[in-house]
Amino acid sequence: MTPPDYARLEADLREQLGPRGVSGDIRQREKASVDGARMSPIIAELLPLGVADLVAFPTTAEEIAAVVGIAAAHGVPITPRGKGTGNYGQAIPMSGGLVLDMSRARTIVEVGDGFVTADAGAVMNALEQAARATGQQLWMYPSTVHSTLGGFLSGGSGGTGTIAHGANHMGFVAALDVVTPASGGTLVHLDGEAAQAYVHNYGTAGIIARATVRLEPLQDWRGLYASFPDFAGSLSVLRTLGRLTPAPRLVSADTVHVTAQLPPDDAFPAGRSSLRMIADPAVVAEATAIIEAAGGRVEDVREGPQASPALSVLSYNHPIEWLQKSEPGVYFHVEVSGDALVDRIDEVHAVYPGSYLHIEAGHTVPIGMLAGVYESPAAVYAGIAELGELGVGVHNPHQWNVDFRLHETVDLARTTDPQGLLNPGKLNPAYDGPVKGAIR
Repeated sequence: MTPPDYARLEADLREQLGPRGVSGDIRQREKASVDGARMSPIIAELLPLGVADLVAFPTTAEEIAAVVGIAAAHGVPITPRGKGTGNYGQAIPMSGGLVLDMSRARTIVEVGDGFVTADAGAVMNALEQAARATGQQLWMYPSTVHSTLGGFLSGGSGGTGTIAHGANHMGFVAALDVVTPASGGTLVHLDGEAAQAYVHNYGTAGIIARATVRLEPLQDWRGLYASFPDFAGSLSVLRTLGRLTPAPRLVSADTVHVTAQLPPDDAFPAGRSSLRMIADPAVVAEATAIIEAAGGRVEDVREGPQASPALSVLSYNHPIEWLQKSEPGVYFHVEVSGDALVDRIDEVHAVYPGSYLHIEAGHTVPIGMLAGVYESPAAVYAGIAELGELGVGVHNPHQWNVDFRLHETVDLARTTDPQGLLNPGKLNPAYDGPVKGAIR
C-alpha cells in the first residue's frame, strides 16, 4: 500500500485551517502524542507508543469535520485529542498519522432551559460557569474541571454528581454532532439513544465535534472539610452523608497517609484522615452533627462558586495522583466499588500490601481508587481476582482498549470507519482482559 503523502496532507490542511492550524514541528508533535497514561505502570511498560506525523488545530465543530474528511481522503490515521488528561493511552497515536487536537474548538453555542450545546474543545469548567449565569449547573461534573467536553464524553470517566444521578452518561448526553470517515467531512446530528453509541469509545467509531448535555437548577453549594483521627472514622459516616437530602454533589475521604500528600491546606490537619463534601447548605448542620457524633470535626465550610471545583479536583483518581507524585514509581491503582470498601476495609487493604483507598459515596454503593505498591502485572491481576472474592467490583484501568459496549462499537465502526482510520489500536474485538466494565 502506498504510504500517505503527508506533505500534500499538510498543504490541504493549511488551506482549510490557515498556517497556524496545522503543525509538523517535532515539539508540537511530541507534545500532542502523550496523555496521562504514565499513571499506570503497566500501560507505561506495554503501550505501543507513537508520534504524530502532523497535528491539526481546528477551531469549530465544522472545521473538525472538515479535517476528518481531508485526512480520511488521504488514508491517514486520525487520533482525536482534547486536553490529554485521560489516563489510559486513548490520545496516543499508536499508528502515527494525524492528531486532531480539538482544544481550540471552544465555542459555547447555546445555553437553554435544561441544556447546553458546545463544541468539543469547550472545557467543563467554562460550561459550568455559563450554566451558572442562567441559574443552572451541569448535571454531571468532572473531577478534572479543565478537561474538554469531547474528551470527557469520549473517555471512560464518570464525574462528580454521581451520587444523585449515577454514572450514566445516557442521562447526561442529549445529542451529539459527530464526524466519521464515511460521512465525508460532514457533521452527523444524533439525538437520544442514537447518540449513546459514540460515548465512551475513544472516537473509534466517530469523533464528537459538538455535544448537547443536560443541565439542572443551580444549587448554592458549600465546600465542607472535615477530619477524623483515622480512616475508620471517615468510613463510618461516608454512606450516611451520601444519603442526605438534598443529595451532596460529592462525599470523599482519604487515609491519613494520602491526606498528607494532598496540596497544603489548613483544612488538612497533620495526622488525620480528611473527609470532604460538596453539600447543599440545607444539610450542612445535619452533616456537621453526624461528623461530630462519630468523633470527627469540621475544619471549614467554604462558600462561593469555587467551592465545588476546588473539591472536585480532589476526587476520583486525583488523590492517588498526588500519592504517586510524592513517591514516584511506587504505586499503581485500580478502580473499585461496593460496600465491602467500608465493611471489609482491612481485608481490602490486605490484598495489596501497603495499599491505600480513596473512597467516595456513589449512587448506590461506595466507589473509589485503591492504590497498591506495584510489583508486576501478574500481581495486579491476581489482586483483582481477590478483590472480587471480597465482593469488590473492579474496573481494570491498565489497558487502552475500548471496554464499554465493545462489540456494538466494533459493529458500528465497520460502517462508519471501514478503513480503520479512527484511533487505530484502541478497538480490538478480541479484547478479553481480566475485568471489564465501568463502575461509575
